[in-house]
Amino acid sequence: MDEKSVEFASLLASRLCHDLLSPIGALNNGVELLADEHDPEMRERCVELLGESARTSAAKLKFFRLAFGAAGGFEDEIDAREAQTAIEGLIGTKGRIDLEWMVGPSTMAKAKIKVLLNLALIAADAMVRGGKLLVGAEQDEIVVRAEGERLILDPELKNALLGKTGEDGLTPRAAAAWLAHVLVRQGGGEIQVSEPEENVLLFGAAFAS
Repeated sequence: MDEKSVEFASLLASRLCHDLLSPIGALNNGVELLADEHDPEMRERCVELLGESARTSAAKLKFFRLAFGAAGGFEDEIDAREAQTAIEGLIGTKGRIDLEWMVGPSTMAKAKIKVLLNLALIAADAMVRGGKLLVGAEQDEIVVRAEGERLILDPELKNALLGKTGEDGLTPRAAAAWLAHVLVRQGGGEIQVSEPEENVLLFGAAFAS
């Protein structure tokens, strides 16, 4: 493993820690409140909040394991339903995002699953006020479409998806986008990104046949 690989792994770890800090912090706060609370109604509310934070943490961990980790073991192909379940769990924690799943293959190469998941993650993060997230795939093409009243795509993420980095290099926020770019490039393809105009944001990834 070279220095660049170590640096990217550090960026990715920082991104994961940042995303998990909120729900795990809520768990910690909830436990402290529960220990000091004696009112039955308030204790019930604390338990509800603990359950919600636990579900959010579990959903994010499941998604990250498939999108960034070695989920699926040593198999080359992964059941596409696992990706669907992971995305449903992720957007369920964000609220107000409806998923439209249009993935044809029942299984997909591990690299393609990771690209699909990372593009879906970026699209979901761009949907400030929610909306509809369409995820589609056929053979060597992946399409992710976000529709909503307000869509904001960080320029750094767009540049990372297209293989461009600034003078200061990557930040943890752009780690998922850069990973998608590298995987598609290794597959002999490219990623296309539209501007978030007319309440629509579109990502496309094409792999070499």
